[in-house]
Order: sequence, then C-alpha cells, then structure tokens
Amino acid sequence: MCLAIPGKIVSIEGDMGDVDFGGVIRKANLSMVDAEVGEWAVVHAGFAIQVMDEEDAQETIRLWNEVLDNDEVKFC
Repeated sequence: MCLAIPGKIVSIEGDMGDVDFGGVIRKANLSMVDAEVGEWAVVHAGFAIQVMDEEDAQETIRLWNEVLDNDEVKFC
C-alpha cells in the first residue's frame, strides 16, 4: 500500500525538489504541479501530485498522527 503524504517544499532545482516531511527531507519530482518553495504538496511514490494550503496539510498530518498513535489500528 502506498500513501500520499503532505510535505513542505524547501528547495527546487529543475523538476526536482527537497520536501520536508516533519524534519525528514526527501527528493520529490515536482513536474506534475506548479509549486514554489514554501508551499505544501501531497507526495505519492516520489511525485508531487497536488499543491495544498498549509492549513489543510497540517490537518492531514494531525489526522495521520492520530491514526498512527491509536493502539487499536493494525496494519497487515
């Protein structure tokens, strides 16, 4: 199973960018979105697939953390 996770774009060089996922920086291909440094993007399988505002990104991260912190959630 693959997940799309929001991250903050911290640098861009060509079609590639460094994206910050809560302190973990990963490269992502930005060619499918019109994004700028400082914006948030949903990244799936190494590709930014959508730009989103910070409020929605933070809410999504909060919800993921809530799910991950729940001891009843089991992943097969």
